[in-house]
Amino acid sequence: GVGHGDMVMLILKRRYEFWFSILALHKLGAVVIPATHLLTKKDIVYRCNAADIKVIVAAGEEIITRNIIDAMPESPSVKQLVSIGPDISEGFNDFYKGIENAAPFVRPTQTNTNDDISLMYFTSGTTGHPKMVAHDFTYPLGHIVTAAYWHNIREDSLHFTIADTGWGKAVWGKLYGQWIVGANIFVYDHEKFTPTNILKKIQDHKITSLCAPPTIFRFLIREDLSKYDLSSLEYCTIAGEALNPSVFEDFKRLTGIKLMEGFGQTETTLTVATFPWMEPKPGSMGVPNPQYDVHLIDNDGRSVEAGEQGQIVVRTDKDKPIGLFKEYYRDARLTNENWHNNIYYTGDVAWKDEDGYLWFVGRADDVIKSSGYRIGPFEVESALMTHPAVVECAITGVPDEIRGQVVKATVVLSKEYWLLLSIVRIISPIRLFPIPYRQW
Repeated sequence: GVGHGDMVMLILKRRYEFWFSILALHKLGAVVIPATHLLTKKDIVYRCNAADIKVIVAAGEEIITRNIIDAMPESPSVKQLVSIGPDISEGFNDFYKGIENAAPFVRPTQTNTNDDISLMYFTSGTTGHPKMVAHDFTYPLGHIVTAAYWHNIREDSLHFTIADTGWGKAVWGKLYGQWIVGANIFVYDHEKFTPTNILKKIQDHKITSLCAPPTIFRFLIREDLSKYDLSSLEYCTIAGEALNPSVFEDFKRLTGIKLMEGFGQTETTLTVATFPWMEPKPGSMGVPNPQYDVHLIDNDGRSVEAGEQGQIVVRTDKDKPIGLFKEYYRDARLTNENWHNNIYYTGDVAWKDEDGYLWFVGRADDVIKSSGYRIGPFEVESALMTHPAVVECAITGVPDEIRGQVVKATVVLSKEYWLLLSIVRIISPIRLFPIPYRQW
């Protein structure tokens, strides 16, 4: 029952069924909405109503299916639920029985055009609900540079990007560019990140290329790498947060491999990168991808000099680069705020050195980046404010040696404060991180 333009949400963790599903949906002309398995009932309700989602395909696990089922009374657009297993809960169709009973594929009479929406992500902002970032069917071509000239992979490569399929990084590193250049991708469906398991997978499967947030490499270098045969590993790239120079030096000393940094957004493909022919500067993102007309500008719209901070912008007056998003779905005001006068404003601030390398400073809009995830302060504040013990609160990001940043809540409490932590865990588990102490 899925056809051209229908919205389909995939909550598939790191399961290989994601690749079956997204390719089939692209052929049908449907709009794919990858989503994290950490969504609460409230998150699912918002997404279903904001995008008129018609079908949800999900991993058949208790917490995921319970949140989906609980969301259905408030999600009238959803017509079908599909489970890939292991459990097939009541109300869900069986993914594999559907495959067995399906009629032969008939190519749709309505073909996709380049500017049709093919892919959409919900991504956090500082105010309001998550934004709906819509990409068209040219988006995959933008990742040729990502794979060939940043990941540095070839047809005989086996590339491993550590990312859940609900995040944009998955299609950056585990689908479009890698398959277009003919490389192989490695998929590992792990419930919990364990450095020793990752190292063993690299050793046993002869992985040649690895991409992950700096947080992952911080954990890897804490292990005894001499216990593993990592000789197959040729190249490593990082993105999602700033790289600590000490991590760069330690990993290079232990493996002989330089970590090559890159930068981009859900709205873009690779925008700034350290390319294979460049000498990396630890902590620098690298130089602009020639695919994008990148500039740093001040608050008055003037280009800044070397050493001065400016917002990263992409000029589109000559042409819209392949890979740049189409729009914020159903939000013309937000689209125009961030992309006007032929300039897309990324909201990220950086400075440029004398060699043209860009150095990340932070978010102009205060979105918190933790372990590569974007966390909107408004969403966390909203969750906290639902508890009667909270009179007022403010969310900020604070430095963390492992995750880059962690979320700090400054809370004004009423007397009924003792249930706060347990309630917030129920309301918003996605946004809680274990910390060695709590500030009240």
